[in-house]
Amino acid sequence: MVRQGCPIATRFMVLGLLLGVMAGPPAAAEEPRAVVKDLSPKLDRLLRREMQAILGAMQTIFGAIVTGDHGLVAEKARAIHASFILKQSLTPSDRQDLVAAVPDRFLKLDKRFHSAAAELARAAEARDTGRQLRVLGRMSRACVTCHGDYVAGRFPGLQMSR
Repeated sequence: MVRQGCPIATRFMVLGLLLGVMAGPPAAAEEPRAVVKDLSPKLDRLLRREMQAILGAMQTIFGAIVTGDHGLVAEKARAIHASFILKQSLTPSDRQDLVAAVPDRFLKLDKRFHSAAAELARAAEARDTGRQLRVLGRMSRACVTCHGDYVAGRFPGLQMSR
């Protein structure tokens, strides 16, 4: 929750986060391709549910960072880290379907994203607000990169120069 008494500070924090998100182009090791059409209905539902949970957690994290609630940042960051789709209780068939449906780069981006969430939790535990902002910026940039590369049809207004 953003406090009413610090609108200028909040604007600077938002600006800092946005600059972090936009800093540096992502590396492209392989040609991105849409993955939505290749997912089974079950995997599509699981991924959508995970993405919605991550979005909610990241919104909460941002509010917690700008208000200095390090405990809440750590809690939500750990929840994101634990949500890695391959760590969920998928059947062996579901795992095969997922690996077949998405390119290696997608899985690598996802793994790095969830590793960054663990780093964010450590930064929160250390009460290091600057590091929290940097890691959250990296995580946000990863979301934009992945959505732009792999589900651009769902987000037609999302464009990021490289």
